[in-house]
Amino acid sequence: MRRTFATMVGALLACTATQILATNEADTETEIRWTTFGVPHIKAANERGLGYGIGYAYARDNLCLLEEEIVTARGERSRFFGPDGKSSARIANVPSDFFFRWLNDDAAVEGFWVAQPVAIQQLLEGYAAGFNRYLNDTPEAEQPAACAGSDWLRPIASADLIRLARRLIVEGGLGNFVEALIAAAPPGQEQIASTNLHLDFAQAARRRAQFGEQTGSNAVAIGSDLSDNGKGILLGNPHFPWSGAARFYQMHLTIPGKLDVMGAALPGMPVINIGFNQHFAWSHTVDTSSHFTLQRLQLDPQDSSRYLVDGQSRPLEKRIVNIEVRNEDGMLANLEHTLYLSEYGPLLNWPGLLGWDDKTAYALQDANLDNTRAIQQWVAMNEATSLAEFKASIERLQGIPWVNTLAADDRGRTLYMNTAVMPNVTLEQTADCLDKAMAKEGLPVLDGSRSACRWTVDKEAAQPGIMPVSQQPVLERRDFVQNSNSSAWMTNPAAPLTGFSPLISQAKELNPRTRFGLTQLARLAKGKITPQQLEHMVTANQVYMANVLMANLLTLCQADQAPQDVCTSFHRWNRQANLGDNARALLYFQRFMTHFQEIPAAWRVPFNPADPIGTPRGILLSKPHVKEQVLQALHIARDEVNELGIAEHAAWGEVQKSSRGDEQIPIPGGGSNLGVYNAIESQPEGDSYLEVIGGSSHIQLVRFTDAGPQARGILSFSQSADPTSSHNRDQTLRFSRQQWHTLPFTEEQINASLSAPVLLLSE
Repeated sequence: MRRTFATMVGALLACTATQILATNEADTETEIRWTTFGVPHIKAANERGLGYGIGYAYARDNLCLLEEEIVTARGERSRFFGPDGKSSARIANVPSDFFFRWLNDDAAVEGFWVAQPVAIQQLLEGYAAGFNRYLNDTPEAEQPAACAGSDWLRPIASADLIRLARRLIVEGGLGNFVEALIAAAPPGQEQIASTNLHLDFAQAARRRAQFGEQTGSNAVAIGSDLSDNGKGILLGNPHFPWSGAARFYQMHLTIPGKLDVMGAALPGMPVINIGFNQHFAWSHTVDTSSHFTLQRLQLDPQDSSRYLVDGQSRPLEKRIVNIEVRNEDGMLANLEHTLYLSEYGPLLNWPGLLGWDDKTAYALQDANLDNTRAIQQWVAMNEATSLAEFKASIERLQGIPWVNTLAADDRGRTLYMNTAVMPNVTLEQTADCLDKAMAKEGLPVLDGSRSACRWTVDKEAAQPGIMPVSQQPVLERRDFVQNSNSSAWMTNPAAPLTGFSPLISQAKELNPRTRFGLTQLARLAKGKITPQQLEHMVTANQVYMANVLMANLLTLCQADQAPQDVCTSFHRWNRQANLGDNARALLYFQRFMTHFQEIPAAWRVPFNPADPIGTPRGILLSKPHVKEQVLQALHIARDEVNELGIAEHAAWGEVQKSSRGDEQIPIPGGGSNLGVYNAIESQPEGDSYLEVIGGSSHIQLVRFTDAGPQARGILSFSQSADPTSSHNRDQTLRFSRQQWHTLPFTEEQINASLSAPVLLLSE
């Protein structure tokens, strides 16, 4: 009935390009205007109406995506898809389900809900209602093929959005240890063989190692001392997955007199996570801080299911979790699993890394497990009317889970904050309690047998046991701040950030993208910096590490033992990752770098904290054993690339692609570890090509002027995950050509860019 009414009213009002869908409840009234590339501009009088519009617009573009991610967050993948599949995070269905049934149990979801202010509860309720409205109004024949008529295509609830939020919040901690948590059991009490649990620790190790790369980013904020007009400029270039639970979605949200913000949000989030408003723009980069610790437990020698703290024996809690599994005959079977919990958190068992034996076990304590403030945090950031108010909201709420925040404003101020939720482990505690050897492996292990090693409670912090902002790195400048997933240390070389807990930030080797960015900024700072110059940092697709090493490699190519096909490619290569560049040269270098980094003491000039941007550099070819290993690395790289079957003179655009139905779109950019600012991650797929799986996502370049913000950008993978949508590939085609476009923010810009009838919507 609603669809019939909507069609009739739409026809009557075609002259004004406005469509109205059933009007009943004023608190869900919302207006949606779609502009070029399918970006919704959503306006409502209150939070419930705003959420209603967000949910409806998101369902129109990503119905199946959100429904499947909710299935994951509810721990129901095995019920609907059977035990053999994997989630978008590449975790097998059975362990994924056990994990999320525990993480998102009813008590945790309810606790998160009651911690929300009424306005945010209304925002979430509105989102769910708007999503369900679209689902209800869309007959099966018009639903995307990926989920049309499926039994898992169901109305959602605000609780499902909370489950998605909790999943996102722990990605920097527990999310990287799912298999280890499920594998935990006392010695001799293994419950189910790991083969039945589908525990893939090799995949888990790759996921943990790649977390920073797959969800990395670049951000640069330019202030009044360097910008061409004395006002702020922000480049936000987050590197996120091109599918699944972290796939950005562009939108513009307005509550007149309260909120007017544009940018991008993650699935199920009723807020702008990265964006801009009239007065400031911000972005995020994944930080290097630890958002969890591992407690090494001393087990009770009388009973290995108990542990000791200050000599006192304490029992482990057993938590039984049940899931449903669809068998091959379609019937459902119940599967039960026991998890083990300590006062710190769940126990783990990662074979060869974090084992559970008769004497020792490991528990993971995630600082974000009790973080109920994340949605509140982004709402407060969205509603802020100045950079000072924006900063104060972060200091007050401390709700950001695992990212840095960088911002610039219309008064030429810039801001960097490494103030995400993290354990309050003091410098004294790190000296006394931290296992230094494990810390070098990226595992912050504390002595769980002593209460003196517990996280320190500081009354200034927003949550017991987390670090207060006063002890975290914050920098405000008038020239620039930047971050590309290195530590806070070299945010601006003129003002090094030092003296912090090693769990927060350390003065250690910068990653290649950070070195590239700082090198470019030093060059640009000799004059005034323009938005076009920042854009060129991304679109030039320079391979920074090739410039650092190529002179030595070409010298090595004169040796008889050098692989001449590789050397010929290197000679012809311009050291960029554009569509027309030589694919084999880029891949040879990419594979070579993977092996070169494993050669000990191979740098001619090792890392020097006194010259962090310029070191390490060169290859120590004067040492015969280094020369031999480097030659071997070149040969291995050649063999690995040859196995891909790529034509000798193939261009990069013929090799690295993003599939959209029957179309394969060439994608520029290259590996983060090569120092390519436009970081793109791709993997072999099909015959002689690489499929893009992540990298540059929602790019925004915001310049402030006397007339307000001027924003350009692009969403690399486009708005919709539905292959049949007209907005499944439109921005991807422009990203292929590196054609960023204006992000319509003002009324004049929006009205000039309308691409569909205006929708007036209410329940």
